[in-house]
Amino acid sequence: MADFVSKSVVKSAERVLATPLASKATLNTIVGNILADNPWGCTPYQSGGETLPAVAKSSEYYSGTIIYENNEGKQVGRISVRAPSSGAFDTTVSTLLAQAGLETAMGGTASHDSSEDGFSVTLKCHAANGELYNVAFKRDKVSISSFESDGIMTTIETWADTVSELA
Repeated sequence: MADFVSKSVVKSAERVLATPLASKATLNTIVGNILADNPWGCTPYQSGGETLPAVAKSSEYYSGTIIYENNEGKQVGRISVRAPSSGAFDTTVSTLLAQAGLETAMGGTASHDSSEDGFSVTLKCHAANGELYNVAFKRDKVSISSFESDGIMTTIETWADTVSELA
């Protein structure tokens, strides 16, 4: 019977941040700079007959919780929010906070503590050597996945060392 023989070694790595990102605005600034400046030297590529960008968002989400507290400060309700974009998250949170009917139904006043928010943006990147890999940014870590060349990790690590929020 034939054996399976490894054809490649796909790697992953992560950097746990010393301090979680302060806000989704911080995350979106970092991601926006990557998309605009391409600091990793990625290259556009062809797939399915079309030219794809060197670096592009492949997924993102934002999550948080609206808490309802009564007059004694006791939590009497909560609503979880998950949205596909930063703008959708802001709109959903502000809409929920403005709903007097929900406050009445919950028996408390609504509030949103952004320090507990979660967010994730994954970028799909095409390295000059032809590899496709992903870089995922979350509030507390940055992960690189699906790469083979150690040069990819070195490039991203060197860049991350220059971004104070990613220490």
